[in-house]
Parts: sequence; structure tokens; C-alpha cells
Amino acid sequence: MKEHRSGFIGIIGRPNVGKSTLLNALAGQKLLIVSTKPQTTRERIRVILTTEQSQLIFYDTPGIHKPLHKLGEQMNKTALNTLKLVDMVLWLVDATQPVGKGDAWVAEALKKSHLPVLVAFNKSDLKPASQPGDFLAQIEAGDWSWVKISALTGDGLPQLLTQLEAAVPEGPQYYPEEMITDRPESFIVTEYIREAVLTLAQEEIPHSTAVIMEEMKERPNGKVYIRVSILVEKDSQKKIVIGRDGNLLKQIGQSSRLQIEDLLEKPVYLDLWVKTRKDWRNSLPALRELGYTDRELSK
Repeated sequence: MKEHRSGFIGIIGRPNVGKSTLLNALAGQKLLIVSTKPQTTRERIRVILTTEQSQLIFYDTPGIHKPLHKLGEQMNKTALNTLKLVDMVLWLVDATQPVGKGDAWVAEALKKSHLPVLVAFNKSDLKPASQPGDFLAQIEAGDWSWVKISALTGDGLPQLLTQLEAAVPEGPQYYPEEMITDRPESFIVTEYIREAVLTLAQEEIPHSTAVIMEEMKERPNGKVYIRVSILVEKDSQKKIVIGRDGNLLKQIGQSSRLQIEDLLEKPVYLDLWVKTRKDWRNSLPALRELGYTDRELSK
């Protein structure tokens, strides 16, 4: 009988390499928000993939970047601290981009972790900037395994899973078969709303916003009442997010409500409020309250 394999896999990469797109493709449904704007993912999120012969638990992490505020510092810390929690690393690289200083820095951090590393060259359906062997040679990691994939088209994903299953140790099934994420529905709801803000708001607004679940309750008529606060750092940003005659806030609500109803499979009443909390991205107490500090390692 074939041994059951299981393991925790940290997905590491720079912003906008397609980590969340890949995990949504593997999960077969939209669990993680996706945006062309960098630093979309702010927290570590587990996605669980269960088959007859294995259970792979993926940690989606924030993109590693040069931080401009305490939020950015916490995001980098969360990504790198993941290396202390996993059995191996899946390093996702944008195949269309040449090797940069950031790649060399990530490679050094991975070498110091002494973890097994599989490098996935994403966006391989497009013209590559270099061949995998050349990329790995430039960062002095020629012995690492690699695979070409496209998270968008699905090319190479079966080969990726085969290599991951072979790399994780023999082990039990840690989570029930039907469980695909450790995050509650309320978290996914707030992320859908934040995605709508990222998509619809002006360029300078999205990174200064946070979304807080205030109340989520099913009413006797079967409709789910959801009250959410959207935080911004300046009163001028609050006016922009609300929009003239409340039009932008209505668009944010309409866009996210459709996804939320698909998730919950119930009608939703979405009550959105915009609040100002000055300079929250540089306030450690605010970051702790919002869940953007790395609590998992301090338990």
C-alpha cells in the first residue's frame, strides 16, 4: 500500500508573481484575492489540498519587498517567519522578469533556512526572460529542483503537484478532507471587499485601506447581514472612497456582494462604513488589532 504523505509548504516570492492565483487554481475556487497592485496579500493564509495519497498545506505569504512603513515591515516578517513553520519551500518566480537583487536576497534567505526548495517559474506561457538553469546559476542555486508552470492557464500544475507530493514527508492527514482553508468565511468576506477597493479606488488609496468585520449574522428571513468598516488614513481618502453621492462606495458594495453571495450561497445585505484612523500603517497597536502582526509564532 502506498504511504500517505503530508507536509506544510511555504509559498515565497516577490510581489505580483502569482502566488494567490496559483493557490486559487490548485484549490479550484477563489479563496484569495488577486490584484495587479503589489502587496495585495498582507497575511499568512493556509490553503489545504487533499488527495487520496497526500495532504499538502500551503502557506500563502505576502510578497517580499522593500518596506516603506511598519505594515510593510510586518508583511516581510510574516513571509520570512513562515520558513520556521514549514517542511519545504515553493519559491514562485516570474519567468518573464530577469534576475534582480531581490531574487538574490530571497535565495540567500532560503539557503540559510536549509529547507528543501522547489522553484516554480510562473507565467511560462509568456516569453521568458531567461531559462531556468541560467536563472538558478546566477543566484548560485543550481542544485534546486524546478518546474515551469502557468497559474493562469493551468499548464504544468499536475507536474508541480507530483513534485511537491514526492518532496513532503510521510505523514497523517492533518485536516478534514472537505476543509480547504483555515480562515473563516468572515475573513474571506473582508478580503473580497478589500479586493473591490483595490480594483475601483484611485491609485494612492488602496494601500492605505484596511477592512474590519464588525458584524455578520443570518437574519430570520434567510438574508445574511454584514456590517464592515473600511479604514483609511486621511479624511481626504475617506471622501474619495465614498465618492460623489456615495457612488464609489456603492460600486464597491455591488462588486463584492456578488462574490460574497456566491461564497455563502445566501442573499446578503452589505452595510459598508468608511472610517479614518490616522497613519494606522505605522502604528504597531493598530497593526496588532487588525491582525497584521505575526501572532502564530508568538503563541
